[in-house]
Amino acid sequence: MKLRKVTAAATTALVLSLAATACGGGDGDSGSGSGSGDGKKITIGIKFDQPGLGQKTADGDYTGFDVDVATYVAKELGYTEDQIEWKEAKSADRETMLERGDVDFIAASYSITDERDKKVDFAGPYLLAHQDVLIRADDNSITKPEDLNNKNLCSVAGSTSAQNVKDTIAPKANLQTYGGYSECLTGLENSAVDALTTDDSILAGYAAQEQFQGKFKLAGFKLSNENYGIGVQEGSDLKDKINTALEKMVSDGSWDKAVEANFGPANYKNEPAPKIGNIVK
Repeated sequence: MKLRKVTAAATTALVLSLAATACGGGDGDSGSGSGSGDGKKITIGIKFDQPGLGQKTADGDYTGFDVDVATYVAKELGYTEDQIEWKEAKSADRETMLERGDVDFIAASYSITDERDKKVDFAGPYLLAHQDVLIRADDNSITKPEDLNNKNLCSVAGSTSAQNVKDTIAPKANLQTYGGYSECLTGLENSAVDALTTDDSILAGYAAQEQFQGKFKLAGFKLSNENYGIGVQEGSDLKDKINTALEKMVSDGSWDKAVEANFGPANYKNEPAPKIGNIVK
């Protein structure tokens, strides 16, 4: 009889526990910006296919400058690395992911623009990048943007970067598009193309890969300003908390270390860390 009473009590406790969990909602494992670090998860969107910025490696690790920034911010919000859930944030999906609450924030070479700012909020910027071109290390024929005329210029299909060069910088450039940047790099390496264009941070990330070190160089043209910010849901109180974390990352030297670790092998001449809220047009 005594054993039966204990069993009944345990059953009652289990029912109460399940009821409490249900009252807590289905998102109990999401950080939702609480920063409590009490076993909950924080979900962060990054790129999975951009070496030097955000890349998921073959062994399941995540590397890159955006990853380092996001990890630092998460730590300042109260989360350890094993409490971070990484989600792939493709360029076309970023606003939707934030609006639906799929992620707590996104750090994915996410340029702050007026159009995007109407849909989501941005912390930062944390990096000022520029559109540039990558050329072979021994190529001395391209020293200014106009030299791209009559050259084979490569970028990915649908990219605005290459079209920007062809429309406004070098209208006689022979624009070639491929499915991915890796194909452009192969073409650049074997001289099928003369230059690859996109953000200099992305180019530096590719050029810093071990198999490409010493083969390419950035031209340093600064064809546009790209202010990378951390996207959060519109109206989220995470914005101010993330800005505080970014300021600390710069002041304690962690920002410089992350830049050197991810872009150093490409001799990337990065801009100094931008001031929070300073959007360079």
